[in-house]
Amino acid sequence: MDSEGCVLSRDYRRIHQEATVLAGALTDLGQRASVYHHLYEDSGGRSVFPLIAAHGALWGAGYFALGLKVGALLSAQFLFTPAVRRDKLRQLHAFADAFREINRQVCVEAYTAYHFSKLHGRTPGAERYLQPRLLAALNRCHRAQALHEPLPQPARRELFEAFFLWEQEVIVGPAVERALAALDWPLIRHVALRPRIRFAYFASSRDMGFTDFASTAERIEKGLRAYELAEQAGLPQVEAALKRYGILPGAFFQGSALHFQAMRERLHAAANLPSS
Repeated sequence: MDSEGCVLSRDYRRIHQEATVLAGALTDLGQRASVYHHLYEDSGGRSVFPLIAAHGALWGAGYFALGLKVGALLSAQFLFTPAVRRDKLRQLHAFADAFREINRQVCVEAYTAYHFSKLHGRTPGAERYLQPRLLAALNRCHRAQALHEPLPQPARRELFEAFFLWEQEVIVGPAVERALAALDWPLIRHVALRPRIRFAYFASSRDMGFTDFASTAERIEKGLRAYELAEQAGLPQVEAALKRYGILPGAFFQGSALHFQAMRERLHAAANLPSS
């Protein structure tokens, strides 16, 4: 490997290590929402995927909590077979953890892709680390930012699609298949495959109901619809709607960049990573 290749490898590993620390543990959904928002804010509002992913993390925190409560109630059907009941509840918690892990992995890879491309996106060999369509879309975003130019809506959509299709192929699709294969509880499986998603920026009467969450085509259709609704609502309104979940701390809304920097420095110190 030549010296330039060594630099790429070194920086990719460093950024990925930092991303892993920032993404936190499985249940740190609010922390990940702050990381996602940082990516949106750092892009000057040009990269919409992490903003919508922040909504997904915050909505998911409430959804998982409710789902576990419902599962505990439904497990009463196994009241007279306590070993079976324990096994079903174990499966339910493992299923919820599998989806939290999806969110965590997407956060790690989105942070890595964004910051690695910002640093080395036009360096020969960068395409070995990032999917070409995603790399090209990120490079357009970084170039617009460097020139202090807006990213036109078609280019914003292209960047969202590149991120979203990449994460569906590499992370979400395989993980959903594994999680469903491990869930031997038909009633919960039926419910899990038909979530009704209502992000805070959706119109008050609107939600997004799935008929089969296992369907890649339906997940893609719903994901692109979430992006379209964000553009229709206006990205500043979508950003402001993060407050409605009641999860992010007041310090985030007083100054999101300072909040992220303080969080980053605290996590770096705890993990013995360099602060810059």
